[in-house]
Amino acid sequence: MKFETNDTIVALATAHGSAAIAVIRLSGPNAFKVVETNFYSKNQQKKQISNKDSHTLHFGLIIHQDVIIDEVLVSVFKGPNSFTGQDSVEVSCHGSPFIQQQLIQLFLAAGARSAAPGEFTLRAFLNGKFDLSQAEAVADLIASNSAISHQVAMQQMRGGFSNKIKLLRENLVNFASLIELELDFSEEDVEFANRNDLKNLIHSINNIVQKLVQSFELGNVIKNGIPVAIVGKPNAGKSTLLNVLLEDDRAIVSEIAGTTRDTIEDEITIDGVLFRFIDTAGIRTTTDVIEQIGVNKAFEAIQKSAIVIYLFDSHEISSGDLKMEIDMLQEHIGTSQLVIVANKIDTENVADLKKEFSNYPEIIFISAKTHDHVKDLKSKLLELFDARTVSATDTIVTNARHVNSLKNVNSALEKVLKGLDENIVADLLALDIRYALEEIGTITGQVTTEDLLENIFSKFCIGK
Repeated sequence: MKFETNDTIVALATAHGSAAIAVIRLSGPNAFKVVETNFYSKNQQKKQISNKDSHTLHFGLIIHQDVIIDEVLVSVFKGPNSFTGQDSVEVSCHGSPFIQQQLIQLFLAAGARSAAPGEFTLRAFLNGKFDLSQAEAVADLIASNSAISHQVAMQQMRGGFSNKIKLLRENLVNFASLIELELDFSEEDVEFANRNDLKNLIHSINNIVQKLVQSFELGNVIKNGIPVAIVGKPNAGKSTLLNVLLEDDRAIVSEIAGTTRDTIEDEITIDGVLFRFIDTAGIRTTTDVIEQIGVNKAFEAIQKSAIVIYLFDSHEISSGDLKMEIDMLQEHIGTSQLVIVANKIDTENVADLKKEFSNYPEIIFISAKTHDHVKDLKSKLLELFDARTVSATDTIVTNARHVNSLKNVNSALEKVLKGLDENIVADLLALDIRYALEEIGTITGQVTTEDLLENIFSKFCIGK
């Protein structure tokens, strides 16, 4: 990836393929000149955009060697008041792949170069339009696939997370400067930083850091979907239930027990919350080697899931057998939430079933075949993960890089607290505080390396 910002880059900003329109984005000192090379008015007179006001639209033609390539709408954004902080142009054209490529080739011939993945956002970061955590939130916003993941990404992109990090860093810098000042007067044995005040500050910062680290568990499921394993004996109706939840024939349904040999996974959004359902092989003792592998994978899916749906055939199991099955599952579930679901109520009297399984009042009775009461199961899933608890002002960590840095901050601050208790010299305190500050700086981009930036922005799509 190139890190210079003194040339002009171009890329398709919309998705590849045919569409009603496409948008081609340019940024750099010669962005206006590159577009002007082939930009004409309706009566085929050269059009200038460099002398136009910023944030204005201009209709015209792209002409090359007297051939009209397309009618376009050109958006002008003058630096520093643009996304990248540079002079930028967005050319809206018809969405033919041929037209897209023709225009991009013309712009390349006029002096632009192809943008690397994420290079527009990289330039915005390098030009101080936002910090590194906000830049990463741009990628999260593009990838958001539910209302709540969109909400969290938008909150982070607007600076909610980075503002909290900056405040932590500012408070720590104030005390760090006093510790550093003590080093200049070490021979006079003077203390500028009150040790009790420093200890209180470290405790306060560490509490916030720990809460941010703990929020990653929630942030991760918001970003990637809540994993829900559907488990039970063969032929309990797991695949049918998966198909009903997804509203699609995703899994093979058969009267033959043991049809599902591997895990089948798919996602669906329920009331703005993304759930990732995993249909597993039926859990039973088997001599079939391949089926046993599927059973093992079912237990692996259970351990990785936030919620486990145990589905059983309501007319093929007694209350005593159900207890044995639940007890067996509890050994594998760990911290996962367990939802017990009785299936095939269309063949039984529900009142009798509720009486039979009265020891389990939390059971949800459904018919995957007729879709009866499946909405009750969906409501239960939402209840276990109540999206309403995530407000627009919550600061939630969704980035693994950020949580790793926060853990390093926490470790460094714990060393500072230990040092204060042991009354160690200011030199050693300063080292740990500096390390904590550096780790905080890597989150917002105040401390960066080219390798770090390349690793982050290379994961963006081209044109962003």
